[in-house]
Amino acid sequence: MPRAMWKGAISFGLVTIPVAVYPATEEKTLRFNQLHDEDGGRIRYKRVCEKDGEEVTFEHIVKGYEVEKDRYVVLTDEDFDAVPVASSRAIDIVQFVDFDEIDPVLFKKSYYLVPEETGAKAYSLLREAMKEDDRVGIAKVSFRDKEHIAALRFKDDAFVLETMYWPDEIREADFGDVDVHQEVRDQELTMARQLIDSLTSEWDPAEFSDAYREALLEIVEAKLNGQEIEIVEAEPAAKVVDLMEALKASVAAAKKDAEPAPTKKAAAKKPAARKPAARKPAARKKAVGE
Repeated sequence: MPRAMWKGAISFGLVTIPVAVYPATEEKTLRFNQLHDEDGGRIRYKRVCEKDGEEVTFEHIVKGYEVEKDRYVVLTDEDFDAVPVASSRAIDIVQFVDFDEIDPVLFKKSYYLVPEETGAKAYSLLREAMKEDDRVGIAKVSFRDKEHIAALRFKDDAFVLETMYWPDEIREADFGDVDVHQEVRDQELTMARQLIDSLTSEWDPAEFSDAYREALLEIVEAKLNGQEIEIVEAEPAAKVVDLMEALKASVAAAKKDAEPAPTKKAAAKKPAARKPAARKPAARKKAVGE
């Protein structure tokens, strides 16, 4: 098990459940280092003071909040510890809501909550009580120098803490001069619904994979083995001006993709059926030559 990034307690009325917090996700993005193109040397960045031009070590770096241009208020670790909020030591549940009431745009990052031995029973009790009515707890919690609003839900038997953006951190949907309220014809709406129906299936995240990352790894492997990389240009997409024609073509393509592939048994019969037909012309040609 990885090291806990935070320890505290779930606060539920007068009940407290000691928990440890672990990241529930990890990014699999390929990481690249910057190199000098002439000799392959690694490019390093230095922490340099803009006033004296000297390199500064970590022990001499402090955090400053800019209150106006080039004027800062310096905060120490003691200042952060002195912030008088209850959520600095607890995941304080302030209300319960239905999960579908929360706009997904608010969600930021997921964490697993693992109970301490003394809080295991209360952990199970809260989970089962929430499961009974399909509830999600809304809580406040402070870590990494910031207070978060968060949703407390469960995945299988484990509680998951979903940190969320504050409402004032969500940008307005500004479309500029583009009018997104266009008139839609009944035929277009019917065809669009058919396309949606043809693409509708049960959600299974295991069916998806990062094709870009996989292809990039193949290129890395090929270059490592000294192979030449062939650049295949993508075919330009056909421009369809008429929306209705585009919908019809999309529905037809979706139906074709949904057709079951031929079974191995059927595929094996086809070559066998073609073999006698291939031999007959050769036999006739020999007879004419005689």
